[in-house]
Amino acid sequence: MSLLRVENLSKSYGDERVLRDVSFEMGQGDVEVVVGPSGSGKSTLLRCVNRLTEVDAGDIYLDGELITGPDVDVNELRRNVGMVFQDFNLFEHLTARENITLGLRRVKGLSKGEARERADEHLEMVGLAAQVDSYPAELSGGQQQRVGIARALAMEPKLMLFDEPTSALDPELIGEVVGVMRKLVERGMTMLVVTHEMGFARSAASTVTFLEDGAIVERGPPEQLFEHPEQSRTEEFLGRLSVAHGDHE
Repeated sequence: MSLLRVENLSKSYGDERVLRDVSFEMGQGDVEVVVGPSGSGKSTLLRCVNRLTEVDAGDIYLDGELITGPDVDVNELRRNVGMVFQDFNLFEHLTARENITLGLRRVKGLSKGEARERADEHLEMVGLAAQVDSYPAELSGGQQQRVGIARALAMEPKLMLFDEPTSALDPELIGEVVGVMRKLVERGMTMLVVTHEMGFARSAASTVTFLEDGAIVERGPPEQLFEHPEQSRTEEFLGRLSVAHGDHE
């Protein structure tokens, strides 16, 4: 059974159709990378999956359960779906550890000691054991993003969403975030990733989806899309993107 199933998803803002009958499914441990030009609906797709944005039509299932219905407990859904944003979304007045323990205590109901232990464990996992007491302003962009990843992971989600996690970073800091993401792939985390990092897409994705004007143009294994795309538009877009962004290992 698929872990995530998206069926005929559509979304409009006024007269602008942002998503048009988007359908795909992912199994446990799959890494789906979504690429496409700016404004193609990639971020909206992710926001629909964790109900930050409500769909107009279509259904989304997580682990066989409909999550787009009116009776869904959205807080329960977000315990199971972690999200990493492009602009970090950390609380500036809280330390790295406190940014993680807040949700663990409020949402998961962990004790102070349990939350602290889990936060420290996940900060160590992303290479920030020495920065547990640092505030966001004292951290680099790459470190802040790694705190964001640790915060989402600490909730022990079934699915992780990444919305262009490296786009706000200086080029030399991109590699450290991509490195953490690769580690998650090795651990078998199911991930839906919007990114321009073509090296990650080529080597880590189970499937690459090319989205344009809110519709799927082409979807398949990375070797197919990069080496033998069926659509000329896919070839043109990926060729330009690979030249523009290169690879950050």
